[in-house]
Amino acid sequence: MSGDAAYERVTAYVEDEIGFATSHYNDSYLQRRLASRMRRTGAADYDEYFEILAGNEEEAQALLDAFSINVTGFFRNPDVWEGIRGVLRDLSAENEHVYVWSAACADGREPYSLAMLAMDDPRVDAEKFHFYGTDINDESLATAQYGEYSSSRTVDIEEQLSFLSNFHAYVERDEDSFRMREGVRRKVTFAKHDLINDDPKSGFDLVVCRNLFIYIDNEYKQPILRTIADSLKPSGYLVIGKAETIPPQLKSAFEVLDGRLRIYRRD
Repeated sequence: MSGDAAYERVTAYVEDEIGFATSHYNDSYLQRRLASRMRRTGAADYDEYFEILAGNEEEAQALLDAFSINVTGFFRNPDVWEGIRGVLRDLSAENEHVYVWSAACADGREPYSLAMLAMDDPRVDAEKFHFYGTDINDESLATAQYGEYSSSRTVDIEEQLSFLSNFHAYVERDEDSFRMREGVRRKVTFAKHDLINDDPKSGFDLVVCRNLFIYIDNEYKQPILRTIADSLKPSGYLVIGKAETIPPQLKSAFEVLDGRLRIYRRD
């Protein structure tokens, strides 16, 4: 079988039998993740990998984990978080209860950042806030619920957390290990949710969904953003990644509050 045909057979199997919507993602992203699993399994080509994958639940789960977009960090892009701080202040002043959704949250660092920022800001009443984090990856969600993260050669957790002047109030440190304190963990509820296949949620005042759309084919960005829009209250806020844009067909649904920081408000 030709390389293109073999690749398409693998991606079709993943979509039809495993339930991951490969058709929504760009090929370069899928090929990078497949190449990683092929190296791990010793498969020489897509045909050989298909033979390993078909009917193998363990490899299917490993591939799903590989497809999960897990690039994240605490307070990633600090200038954006200053913008989010302003949104949290406005929501705190305007509402008795505030519902915040971190969609495609990977291992939970983004929703924990939201919770810590609310708890740390004297102009935000953190008691009003309810934070939710969702992802499609069970392993990432398990890490998120436990709330412990370690520095590595390439990731300095202390540097990320230093966005807050006194992050130790919210994080217990043991050498290179950092665990969210119980009060922070209680502020965030985690659950599995697929933005592509699952129904919208409802009643959110703020949705943060950053750096997912750079991996999604253009034709599928609109339905995912429509799911997010339908999950927002009227005048609810949306924050997407700095390298991402709202598709033209949906621009009328959102008012641009800060184009550089990609902060929008639902009309």
